[in-house]
Amino acid sequence: MKLSIVVPCFNELKTIERLLEAVHASPYADKEVLVVDDCSTDGTRELLREKIDGKLAHVIYHDINRGKGAALRTGFARATGDVVIVQDADLEYDPQEYAKVVDPIARGIADVVYGSRFISDRPHRVLYFWHRVGNGFLTLLSNMFTNLNLTDMETCYKAFRREIIQSIKIEEDRFGFEPEVTAKVSKMGCRIYEVGISYYGRTYEEGKKIGWKDGVRAIWCIVKYNVFR
Repeated sequence: MKLSIVVPCFNELKTIERLLEAVHASPYADKEVLVVDDCSTDGTRELLREKIDGKLAHVIYHDINRGKGAALRTGFARATGDVVIVQDADLEYDPQEYAKVVDPIARGIADVVYGSRFISDRPHRVLYFWHRVGNGFLTLLSNMFTNLNLTDMETCYKAFRREIIQSIKIEEDRFGFEPEVTAKVSKMGCRIYEVGISYYGRTYEEGKKIGWKDGVRAIWCIVKYNVFR
């Protein structure tokens, strides 16, 4: 079974090369790596062209900055694997856990798998109380509309059977992708599983990008894609 790893990337000069080396060192043998550079301005783009493209990954370049959802939309369209997984360009999620996330799909019992940071005995960096509260609230609100019992709707690690994710029209350009895709796979009646994963979170000083405005947008997306679609 072939795995397509889609990596949305914006201004990750400090981490992108180490992340891609970790991706290639992961135990999943048959894989393709698709990096979508979302018009980085910190030297990431030049690094990708000089050292990464055609070696550690196939790189797709956006001419303007569009956001994570737009980068994922581009990457999903190019994926050719049996299973597609999202990998952030930082080092918060461990590629060594791909097999764990993909396993329910490989066994034929799932169409979509979420890697939950909150049901695992794996290492979990302790950070930001209000982020955890916000994540819990957004997951709860999403669950109320979808009638799912997810514990981590906002997780990066989401794996899909390719035909599932390529059949979904991703409309959100930024972090609204998470509640949007959750609403849409729920409406499709997909078999959704969760598995516990580790989480090596980073601070804003270390490059974390998501903020309170993204949380407000997520609330609107939960309502929009569950009620008005």
